[in-house]
Amino acid sequence: MYAIVNIAGQQFKVAKDQQIFVHRLQGDEGASIEFGDVLLVANGDKISVGAPNVSGSKVTAKILSHLKGDKVIVFKKKRRKGYKRKNGHRQSFTKIQIENIVF
Repeated sequence: MYAIVNIAGQQFKVAKDQQIFVHRLQGDEGASIEFGDVLLVANGDKISVGAPNVSGSKVTAKILSHLKGDKVIVFKKKRRKGYKRKNGHRQSFTKIQIENIVF
């Protein structure tokens, strides 16, 4: 059984007991969260596609940790003009574990 869920503006294919990294979510570590924006649910050969959401279905997950991703270096330069800019960025992520898919 799997579902396609919209989490923080991105779509993820999730299954029970799967751990995924999503953009930073509000909530404490160990807290349980619920996603009602389920776009598709598949249970064996039975597939339900929402228009836009599957009614009555939800996905529950547990927040495992908040962390930061790898550093990305942004470097801009214009040749022969003396223009150089170097910038770094680390995206904030939340690691969650899918606990249940209600169909």
